[in-house]
Amino acid sequence: MFRISAIVVLLLFLYSCKSQKVSKKEVQIAFIADVHLQDIFAKFEDNDYQGIKNPITGEYANIRTMNSQLHSTRIFNENYFAFLEALNNIVKRGIKQVVLPGDFSDDGQPVHVRGLRKILNEYSQKYGLSFWVTTGNHDVVRPFSQDAAKTDFLGKGGKEQVISSSKENFNKNKSELEPIITSDIKNWGYKETIHEMRDFGFFPKKTDLYWETPFSNYTYDQYNFKEAQKESSLEKRTYAIKNTSLFLTDASYVVEPIKGIWLLAIDANAYVPNEKLSGKPDNPQDFSGANTGYNNVLVYKSHLLNWVKKVSAEAKQRGKILIAFSHYPMVDFNDNASPELKQLFGANKMQLQRVPDEEVAQQFADAGIQIHFGGHMHINDTGVRTSAKGNTLFNIQTPSLAAYMPAYKILTIHSDSEFEVETIVIGKVHKFNSLFPFYEEEYAHLQNTKSDHIWNKEILKAEDYKEFTNWHLKELVRLRFLPEDFPADFLKSIINISGKDLVEINKNTSEIAKDLKSNSLSISDFESWTGFDMIFDFYRLKNAGELAVSQIEKKRLKQYELVCIQLKKSNNPKLVLWAEIFLKTMDGEPSNHFKIDLKNNKIDNLSVK
Repeated sequence: MFRISAIVVLLLFLYSCKSQKVSKKEVQIAFIADVHLQDIFAKFEDNDYQGIKNPITGEYANIRTMNSQLHSTRIFNENYFAFLEALNNIVKRGIKQVVLPGDFSDDGQPVHVRGLRKILNEYSQKYGLSFWVTTGNHDVVRPFSQDAAKTDFLGKGGKEQVISSSKENFNKNKSELEPIITSDIKNWGYKETIHEMRDFGFFPKKTDLYWETPFSNYTYDQYNFKEAQKESSLEKRTYAIKNTSLFLTDASYVVEPIKGIWLLAIDANAYVPNEKLSGKPDNPQDFSGANTGYNNVLVYKSHLLNWVKKVSAEAKQRGKILIAFSHYPMVDFNDNASPELKQLFGANKMQLQRVPDEEVAQQFADAGIQIHFGGHMHINDTGVRTSAKGNTLFNIQTPSLAAYMPAYKILTIHSDSEFEVETIVIGKVHKFNSLFPFYEEEYAHLQNTKSDHIWNKEILKAEDYKEFTNWHLKELVRLRFLPEDFPADFLKSIINISGKDLVEINKNTSEIAKDLKSNSLSISDFESWTGFDMIFDFYRLKNAGELAVSQIEKKRLKQYELVCIQLKKSNNPKLVLWAEIFLKTMDGEPSNHFKIDLKNNKIDNLSVK
C-alpha cells in the first residue's frame, strides 16, 4: 500500500512539473509598434465639428487627405481599422500580454490619446488583455504641451481642412476652408499623456507582482503596492539635462506582470536642449524633437544605462526572464549597409540620422540586455551584435500597422534561454476601404484644380489592406523618396532603363550567358522590368525583409542578384554602391519566424523556404 501511494505521489509530482513546464512554454507576448492611432470617429470636446459625411454610408469621419498619406511614411486613416484587426487577432490566439513600443498616437493629440485609451480599456475589460506601453517621438513631440496644427485634414468638396489648437500657428492665406480651432489637436507633453495612459504600465497596479522606475528607492524584497504608488509620482521621476538647470520626466519602468517575466520599458525619448534657452522651466521650444533615439540617450540620459545594468543584474540573480522594449532601435537596421548608404545618398538622407552608433549596441549588450523589441522605423528587421566582452544583443524591429508590410510580432517564451518570434501580417482588414468614397471626392478636386502632384487612383482598387499598404509604399517612393533622397545623376542612370540594359551594362555577353543558364533564366526575363521596379523592390525588402520575398518572387530576386553582380564591375562608383546596398538588403538576419538561443547566442530561421 505504501509503495502504491509513493508511486501515485511521484506521478502527481511529475505531472505537476510537466504542467508547469507546459504553462511556461505557453507564455506569449504580442508587440504592436507604431500604431499612430488617429481616432477618425472621435468628437472634439470644445468644438461641434464632427468631420465630413461619407457620401456612401452617411457616417461622419475626420480623416487626413490621401495626398498627405502618400507623402508620409505612415498611413493616417486606415490604420485605425488595422489596429482593431490586430487586437482581434491577438484575442483569437488567446494572448493576454500586449506591448506597444511607442508612437501609439498620431502626434500626442488629446483627441487621439483619449481614443486609444478607450480602445485599450475596452479590450482589457472585455477580453482580459494587459497593455504595456512606452513613449515614442510622436507621443510626446516635445517634453511639454504645445499648440499644434494639421493643415491636411480632408474637408468638404475634397478640399484641405485646417484643424488647429490656435488661431496663430498656420498660414491663413493657404487655407481652402474656414479653419477649425480646438484644443484637442494640440501636442500633449509628458504630464498629460502619461496620466491619460496611466493604466498601461506608466503607474503600478495592484495586480503587478513588481513595478519600479529608475528613481524608486525600494527593493524587490520590500515591495508593496502602496510604496510603489508613492514612488510613481511624476515629480519624483525626473532627471537633470546636461549643461542646463532643467529637469525632464523619464517614463521608464520595469514590471513583472507574470511570475518570472520582467518587462523593461525604456523611455528612450532624449530631447536635446537648444543653445539659447528661454529661462522658463516648461517651454517646449527649448528642445528639439526626440526622433534620433539612442545616440542621444547615451549623451543626455546616461542614468538609464546605469539603471538597466542594475535591473538586468537583479533579473539574472533572481532567475527572472528580462524582455526589454523601447521605441528606438539599438542596432543598425539597414542590414549593415549604412556605410554604403551614406556614401551614395549622404548622411542626412534615407533616415540615416536614426541609425544607432555601434556604441549603443555595445553598451546595452554589456548592460545585460539580450532581447530588445524596438519600433520607430516601420520596418521588419532583426539585428544581432556581440560586444567585445562577448555579450550578445538581439534587436527585433517590429513593423508598423500603418505602413508596408503591416504586421505585429509574437514572442513565445519556451524557457529562460529559448525564445520564438513570429511575425503576423495583417492583410485582411474589415472596413479598410470604407473611406475610399472620401478619396474619390479629393481626387476629383485635385483634377479640377489641375494639381501638379496628383496621386495614382489605382490605389483605390486595392483588394485588401496588405495591397493597400503596398500601393502606399509605391506612391511614397514615387512622390517623395525619389525626388528627396536620390542623387539626380544616379537616378537618371537607372530609373527608366530595363533590367536587360542593367544586366548587360558591362557587355560581358559570354559571362552573362553562362550565369543565365546556370540560373535557368533567359535574357528576355529582364525586359519586363525597369530601374524603378528595382528601386521599389529595394524599399519593399528594406521595409519588410523576408515578408517581401513572396511578393517579389524568387525568380525576380535572382535577376536582381545577377544585375548587382554586373553593376559591381561597372566603372560607375554609384552603381557599384547601389549593387552592394541591394545585395546586403537581400541578405539580412531572419526576420519573419525564428528562434533565439541565448545559451549559444544563435538565431535560427523557422520560416518555410
